[in-house]
Amino acid sequence: MTKAMNLFTKLHGRRIPPGLEWQILRKLPHITLAGSLIPVALAALVRLLPPEQGVDMAKHIKTVDIFAIATAVTFFTAVLTVAIGCVVVYVMKGPAYVADAYPLQHSDHPATGPAASGEPDKG
Repeated sequence: MTKAMNLFTKLHGRRIPPGLEWQILRKLPHITLAGSLIPVALAALVRLLPPEQGVDMAKHIKTVDIFAIATAVTFFTAVLTVAIGCVVVYVMKGPAYVADAYPLQHSDHPATGPAASGEPDKG
């Protein structure tokens, strides 16, 4: 049971201070709100402004709505990607753990032959 308890032994004092990832994560809600208001404003603006003559208003509104939805989905995808990247950096900067020893078979006597010298096998 003690072996299982020592499975994840932390190296103390080995934590990297937060950096740019926290600054970005704190700004993401504001960026998301501002970025989502732009397509909404575009869709509202096309309904409020008077149409040009000779333009089918229903088709124009539908086209702008499709563009606004596509822009919003692309923007939300980009925000989610940045957020995932920040979380990955945060996790990678977490505490370090002691790794298990991996004894090398030839640590005292390096291997010889074609594999050790980097020559291709001619077999």
